[in-house]
Amino acid sequence: MRSMVRPGVRLDIFSDVVCPWCYLGHHRLVRAIEGLGADAARIELRWRAYQLDPGAGAEPRELRPAIEAKYGPGAFDAMQSRLGRLGSEAGIEYRFDRALRVGTLDAHRLVLWAQEEHPESTGEVVDRLFRGYFTEGCNIADHPTLVRLASEVGLDAARVAEVLESSRGSEEVAADIEDAMAIGVTGVPAVVFNGAVVLPGAQDVDSTRRVLARLLDRVG
Repeated sequence: MRSMVRPGVRLDIFSDVVCPWCYLGHHRLVRAIEGLGADAARIELRWRAYQLDPGAGAEPRELRPAIEAKYGPGAFDAMQSRLGRLGSEAGIEYRFDRALRVGTLDAHRLVLWAQEEHPESTGEVVDRLFRGYFTEGCNIADHPTLVRLASEVGLDAARVAEVLESSRGSEEVAADIEDAMAIGVTGVPAVVFNGAVVLPGAQDVDSTRRVLARLLDRVG
């Protein structure tokens, strides 16, 4: 008898926790998948690490000077205005006045570990990190903060602390970044299918849903 199970689609999501467009893109992607109805179960997401600011360290610094040094005077206020409006429409509260310039290596290691050990919770972990950083002003380079955020979505605090104190995931983060470069990812968010970027940037919900539907049709 022929199997009635239809093939699914696995998407690689290259993203960085300190990227405001990644937060918006994550929210829109989740809404788009929900809009697929029964076919939503055929979509598998795999989170991949990307670092927009690899020079940022564990010591938190003010974000505004870094943004304006990179993009020019007025860039911070323009970003705050535009993303504040788009975030409000999506139910996201951006508080750039609270956001800090910090490194994201350990946050990525946490996500990759959760994805391996607790795949059913990965989306919640990612969302909690985004909200902690952009809304609450959390220092996501701080291990106790990462432990707290992860435990709030059900992960074991002691195990998370153990992982963070180790070097687990560091090589995987570096490998993800190399993969992104090989694929041609130059900015995030970037949704990749079969080695090609199919959704660059934070596309709107309807456009994202249409792309996902076409991918599902392609695989059967």
